[in-house]
Amino acid sequence: MKESVRLIECPRDAMQGINAFIPTADKVAYINKILKVGFDTIDVGSFVSPKAIPQMRDTKEVLAQLDLENTTSKLSVIVANRRGAHDAVEHKEVNYLGYPFSISETFQKRNTNASIEESLQRVADIQAIALKYDKELLIYISMAFGNPYGDIWNVEIAQQYVEKLISMGINRFSLSDTIGVSTPESIDYLFSNLIPHFPAVYFNAHLHTTPDKWKEKVHAAYKAGCRSFDGAIKGYGGCPMAKDDLTGNMPMENMIAYFDHHDIPTGLDTEAFGVAMKASEKVFHLDV
Repeated sequence: MKESVRLIECPRDAMQGINAFIPTADKVAYINKILKVGFDTIDVGSFVSPKAIPQMRDTKEVLAQLDLENTTSKLSVIVANRRGAHDAVEHKEVNYLGYPFSISETFQKRNTNASIEESLQRVADIQAIALKYDKELLIYISMAFGNPYGDIWNVEIAQQYVEKLISMGINRFSLSDTIGVSTPESIDYLFSNLIPHFPAVYFNAHLHTTPDKWKEKVHAAYKAGCRSFDGAIKGYGGCPMAKDDLTGNMPMENMIAYFDHHDIPTGLDTEAFGVAMKASEKVFHLDV
């Protein structure tokens, strides 16, 4: 049997850019269906300023209403500072705190209002909070595959910061193609260098894509040794900074079809996934 993959569904990433507020009850109903599918982890919300991401202002209420009795899925949320971390760890349901750490200085300042050096200190602070409350810190390496600002990018830069973060006791990283600029070559370049260099570290692929590029990206990441993938049903969401309006999250249904075709186990309940797919139509028919 081929080595299985871990799939992470990201309704938070899919929802956060929608302007019209999605009612809390609709979010809860949708995520409760996703919880039955068997995903390794579900990215359910964020504890950041409501001014920055108003769509996620009800994450606390959503968490309180999730049906977690019959699921094996773990839950993750995004935080951007100590305050967000303190808010997140109050919830026993949360397993992972995700922090967006950009290796592009320009994007780090735009995204979290901090320099890379300041962000390293934030990570240290959040890690201390996570450890105290028995949570794990997941670092999203934003702009991992390049950036639109002209900031220098290469695998050595990524490796340098991964090493610094590992020295803080962190061993979960999601390499994020924030604006959909990754290619099979850059995906192979990054994963095939980092995974062998840090064999004890968990690496995940958070790839954004246009509809015609998804397969080559998934194939390149898997071939380079990646065994964990983020996605969102129907590819909803994605970074609003992407220049191409067709750039969105990696469509989960496409990844499932790819892995099924290649007899790579995902461990998912296909019937439950179909129900979740159908439910997404109610959540994402709003203007974005």
